[in-house]
Parts: sequence; C-alpha cells; structure tokens
Amino acid sequence: MNEPGPLSGANAVTSAVGWLESGLLGTVATAVVTIAIASIGLLMLTGRIDIRRAAQVIFGCFIIFGASTLANGVLVAISGRSSSPDLDQAASPSPPPPPTIPTTANVASTPYNPYASAAYLPPR
Repeated sequence: MNEPGPLSGANAVTSAVGWLESGLLGTVATAVVTIAIASIGLLMLTGRIDIRRAAQVIFGCFIIFGASTLANGVLVAISGRSSSPDLDQAASPSPPPPPTIPTTANVASTPYNPYASAAYLPPR
C-alpha cells in the first residue's frame, strides 16, 4: 500500500501557492490592474481624486507585480550572494561586427527624386 510521505502536505501547499500566484499575477490580474490605472487616470483628469490616493493605487500595483523581484532582492541582500550563479560564470558573448556602410562607389549616381513616380509617363 502506498502511504503518503511526510512531504505530501508540502506538495499540496506548494501547488496551492503556485495556483494563487498564477491567479494574482496572471492575465486576469493584469487586465484588472490596467483598468484600475486607466480609471485612476480618468478620475485624476476630471478632478475627482487627489494625487496622493492615485499614487497609492499605482504604487500598490507595482508592489503586487514586483513582489517576487523585491523578495529575491531582499534574500540576496541578506545572504550576500548572487541571485543567479549561472549568470556569473557564463562568458559574455562577443559583440557583433559593425555594420558595413555603403561607399559612394556602391551608390547609384542618379540623384534622389521623390516625385519621379508622379511624373508624366509617355505612352507605350
């Protein structure tokens, strides 16, 4: 018989937190935040909301969507190590070669005429 191990509850909690995170940061949440910021802007334009309340709402949206980055930054600051050791060890790629600039020998000698196609065309 397969008995649940001591970590089976942790897996359920992890999946529940993942579901909650995807709900809070998914497309529905992005749409709600977009509508909230647009309505705050409209209320500010009509003079029905003060700037302090509008700034609080927009700052709250940044906190919600930047929470994972903020938490990672705090953990890195506390531990004193890099957040991604793979990036520190990876070699930087070489820069691309500079683009070739056409010389006057490659350019046609006919001057540019923007109205050439609008000119009178003789019959065939």
